[in-house]
Amino acid sequence: MREKLKHWYESIGLPRVIIICFFIILCILSIILGLPINMLISDTLVRTGMNGVLVLAMVPGILCGIGLNFGLPLGILCGLLGGLISLEMNLTGGIALFVAILVAIPIAAVVGYFYGVLLNKVKGSEMMVSTYMGFSAVSLMCIAWLLLPFKSSEIKWPIGQGLRTTIALSDRYDKVLDHAFSFKIAGVVVPTGLILMFLACCFIMWVILRTKKGISMSAAGSNPKFAEASGINIQSARIFGTMLSTILGAVGIIVYAQSYGFYQLYQAPMMMGFAAVAAILIGGASATKAKISHVIIGTILFQGLLTIGLPVANKIVTEGNLAEVVRIIISNGIILYALTKVGGSEE
Repeated sequence: MREKLKHWYESIGLPRVIIICFFIILCILSIILGLPINMLISDTLVRTGMNGVLVLAMVPGILCGIGLNFGLPLGILCGLLGGLISLEMNLTGGIALFVAILVAIPIAAVVGYFYGVLLNKVKGSEMMVSTYMGFSAVSLMCIAWLLLPFKSSEIKWPIGQGLRTTIALSDRYDKVLDHAFSFKIAGVVVPTGLILMFLACCFIMWVILRTKKGISMSAAGSNPKFAEASGINIQSARIFGTMLSTILGAVGIIVYAQSYGFYQLYQAPMMMGFAAVAAILIGGASATKAKISHVIIGTILFQGLLTIGLPVANKIVTEGNLAEVVRIIISNGIILYALTKVGGSEE
């Protein structure tokens, strides 16, 4: 029994044990403080589904050898562009969501290809370069959002040039996935369609990783010299992984936006990669190894900590200003802690 516990502890790692214990303590505190735990669980499920695909986008990047993809905003920008084109076409409901994803995927594939070529030229500095690349792309698109020739009144400012900072999806496809096949059990609302979308993306990723191309990609990331000796094109495998990561980022922001109810342009996508990185690290991944299970566990833990931690903090610290300070400390503290444990369970 002791050996099994030791093996379980070693496989999970100290960071995960600390995070899980903290999460359990927050759940207990929420019950003691009289918070509506059923609503908090419902919110956690929604946040897990809406952020899960963005976290999943980290997996191919890690496995192909480029590390943690801080350039995720590149994929997010492609998804935003696909979503805006869908709105420009005056589509609504599930069809609008499907078209947004369909348009975003080829755009993200092209961007991901050139992004992968760039990362192949800076081997050893991928995470630093990807961070600069993500920030630069967001800044460049701030200019593009002012110049792109969209005509829809929902997208453009009513006066002057440029697109709105926040574009509402209330009359388009707001919460289409959240409400699809949703049901309530013990006061907990389960967003079935949203969770199924997340799991479907996980399954597709799982299948891809077991194809010849996926196995080559993983081999190129884990042992480049052995992969090259086996006849695998390392450069091509890394580009393939980067393209997959960028495509998932594009799909992820569309899923996120339909649940959130808005598209946010300009500076909004800049920091979204950090939360995705933190979630997968909390789930047990490292800069060189990642699994689908790390994505699911990490997303649930990260979003659960934010969903339950903030109301608990606000209940304990009733002063308005102090409550906001505690909120910032919790949300950014989780990200900082995850980044300090970048080695994952290998540490």
